[in-house]
Amino acid sequence: MVEKIVVGYDGSASSKRALAFAADKAKTSGATLVVAHVLEWSPYSFLTPTELEERHKRRTEELKRAEEAVITPALTALDTSGLTVESEMKYGHIAETLCKIATDHSATQIVIGRQGQSGMSSRLFGSTAGTLAQMAPAPVTIVP
Repeated sequence: MVEKIVVGYDGSASSKRALAFAADKAKTSGATLVVAHVLEWSPYSFLTPTELEERHKRRTEELKRAEEAVITPALTALDTSGLTVESEMKYGHIAETLCKIATDHSATQIVIGRQGQSGMSSRLFGSTAGTLAQMAPAPVTIVP
């Protein structure tokens, strides 16, 4: 069975460090790297059919922009690495969606960068890293 490492990636400096860490780990272990980008999106059940159609259109446009601006540059940077690389782009709650991606890929590890949230914001709402570490189906590495 080939190991898979899921790395949460959003193009930020911390996610670039996480991607570099995950790529190094994948090289030494022979694992497949899954570059995952999650766009937060809350469902609205009270929209009219017209509003839902417009929202779906915006969602499709955002996915295309994210692929061009975030995923494609990351995959291009990994082209010469010799790694087997896959990618996933999904909408949803970031920690929950990364867990779903990890489960779907039978990931052996999840790697994410640590984002600098303010102390108050983190205490009130929780951090993605903290939430992911508590609910993940595989070990989580948080790269500073």
